[in-house]
Amino acid sequence: LIKDGATIVEGTAGNTGIGLAHICNALGFKCVIFMPDNQSKEKIDLLRLLGAKVTTVPVVAFTDPNNYNHQAKRYADECDNALWTNQFDNRANRQGHYVSTGPEIWAQTNGKVDAVVMSTGTGGTLAGISMYLKEKNKNIRTVLADPPGSVLYHYIKSGKLDRTDGSSITEGLNILGKDLNLYAPIDESLFISDQDSVNMVYKLLCEEGFFVGASSGLNVAAAVELSKSMPKGSNIVTCICDNGQKYYNRLFNKAELSKRGLLERIPAPYQKIIP
Repeated sequence: LIKDGATIVEGTAGNTGIGLAHICNALGFKCVIFMPDNQSKEKIDLLRLLGAKVTTVPVVAFTDPNNYNHQAKRYADECDNALWTNQFDNRANRQGHYVSTGPEIWAQTNGKVDAVVMSTGTGGTLAGISMYLKEKNKNIRTVLADPPGSVLYHYIKSGKLDRTDGSSITEGLNILGKDLNLYAPIDESLFISDQDSVNMVYKLLCEEGFFVGASSGLNVAAAVELSKSMPKGSNIVTCICDNGQKYYNRLFNKAELSKRGLLERIPAPYQKIIP
């Protein structure tokens, strides 16, 4: 589908766009990114450094024609020699994890995996992994972890797209793409508060030496929460999927944390490292 000199277009919260921008540089394509205007400045700066043309647009629901993803599609449709990669419905998304990440987990645990739990953006990672692992052992529990303000927790519980209260410090989580909706064999969902996610971010940094973002903090907090309902000795797998640098001014900023009511609830030993 891609011709010489093509323009690659995507609507993204940032991280997929960063990957696309790298590939476009390597293959000689132009890269155009549409993203919500509530995403971190670090991601926008990095995209522009990589040569992408970035348009930030107001945050609106996916059902609104002015949603960033729909704007990306319209731009590609109106542009000569352009391709909209459509990460939300692109089957390559889950397929990549079905042929790589799922087998990696199975091999590295010697098939002794009891549960996998993580948050989702488009759902491709969890869909591909859970499809593969369920084929190996249908008893492996696959669990979606969800932050405040998302519809996915209730969707898994009841099939209804009811949004949980609040908004989240996590970015790019809560999309019901086809990967998740049509293919992911998910058993259950867990609601994880921002407080638990942020506290885990600091715990991982201060006690384990991992500098991660809020999505990773959410994932590990979810694994801990899931462990409470699992037998002793169970192997629970999650995904550390982002680094903290892209969220520095949000996750490691006293004013921002205080505005969200999170600062005073971070344990005192962890607060000491915040600039």
